[in-house]
Amino acid sequence: MKKVCDTILDAIGHTPLVRINTITKGLVHATVLAKLETFNPGNSIKDRMAVKMIEDAERAGLLKPGGTIIEGTSGNTGMGLAIVAVVKGYKCIFTTTDKQSKEKVDALKAFGAEVIVCPTNVDPDDPRSYYSVSSRLETEVPNSWKANQYDNLSNTAAHYEQTGPEIWEQTDGRVTHLVAGVGTGGTITGVGRFLKERNPTIKVWGIDTYGSVFKKYKETGLFDKHEIYPYITEGIGEDFLPKNVDFDIVDHFEKVTDKDAAIMTRRIAREEGIFAGNSAGSAMAGVLQLKDHFRKDDVVVVIVHDHGSRYLGKMFNDDWMREKGFLEKTGMRARDLVASGLSGELFSVESNEPVEHAVRVMSEHDFSQISITRDKRLIGSLNETHLYEALVRNGDIKSHPVESIMQPAFPFVDISTPVDLLSTMITPQNPAVLVRDFKTEKTFIITRSDLIRVL
Repeated sequence: MKKVCDTILDAIGHTPLVRINTITKGLVHATVLAKLETFNPGNSIKDRMAVKMIEDAERAGLLKPGGTIIEGTSGNTGMGLAIVAVVKGYKCIFTTTDKQSKEKVDALKAFGAEVIVCPTNVDPDDPRSYYSVSSRLETEVPNSWKANQYDNLSNTAAHYEQTGPEIWEQTDGRVTHLVAGVGTGGTITGVGRFLKERNPTIKVWGIDTYGSVFKKYKETGLFDKHEIYPYITEGIGEDFLPKNVDFDIVDHFEKVTDKDAAIMTRRIAREEGIFAGNSAGSAMAGVLQLKDHFRKDDVVVVIVHDHGSRYLGKMFNDDWMREKGFLEKTGMRARDLVASGLSGELFSVESNEPVEHAVRVMSEHDFSQISITRDKRLIGSLNETHLYEALVRNGDIKSHPVESIMQPAFPFVDISTPVDLLSTMITPQNPAVLVRDFKTEKTFIITRSDLIRVL
């Protein structure tokens, strides 16, 4: 490592490997080590591939002096690109989703980047999605280049050339398992490919989230849109297949719930003194879920992608955790409502069906609200008050597709959420809450009238 760095870019890489002591004690018999990518200048692993993508684009003549870097980002890639842009004299325009924390957006702006926030719950090819908006900007902004972290293979190359060799050297080649959250796929593919070339018996385990397509695609080869629905966990999971995800490199995908990821994110700070981000919470929770697969002599390396400071308004905020139903409380829970029959399994209508079809379904089943889907993916909702007002304003609306008057989708919660927290989530704007049982993969709807019966 240099004694003096010529620029901040020279400080990227050579991050520490730290033993996990408390969280795994008595549960995981292997040695578990955390690769702390938070020590990079932008506090995330994305700094590595940001430099690689930009320098490869410069060599290929795709990014010219004074140009503008455009990217769709959940925050960390944008941070890495923004840092490189400051040093090399580029402008940056980033698109992101409204799911990302305010801290991430503010951090990008701190480096002079322009940030455009787009809706989360739309298909990737929807013109409003952050993928589509960034692609449109590339055609509209002169002298611009889109980094395209999902399909730009320089992403994978950065980790094959840097992160993988570091882990191999730091463990003296004793690493037996790599555990990492999978988003763009560059980290797990690049590191995994390097490690498997050195030792083909090394297992590469990807951490996925419920609402993402990776696990089922790996196990069945089917891209199942029914797997896709809104989730809270940041930085991992996707609703499409990035080119940087090499499914031949990943031996197994393990899904972790939003709740388990959020709780573990807080535990890492409180029990290990490591201020890690949400995807690290998912990865560590995944290690515990997989604990029976490890032996005493195994050496498990877990990638800690980013820093806890990105999540001060979310996982590290008690009010936010309570709002999402992630803080444990005693008393009746959503599963009790489901078990007692007070809550029914979710019923929905497709977005292209006419409004009159939704009216008929709601009347036949005596529903006061209903969910709206596109290709069976939840995208919105409709309640009787809003429906009535729309019909009064315009009687011809009955022949229009129901998506023309739909409202935002009902919020999702885990089936273990306490009833008293559910009651705070049901408002005039959200007359119902969707409850997901991840073990049975069933979704139930809880309405205001359901709660009135038990409160």
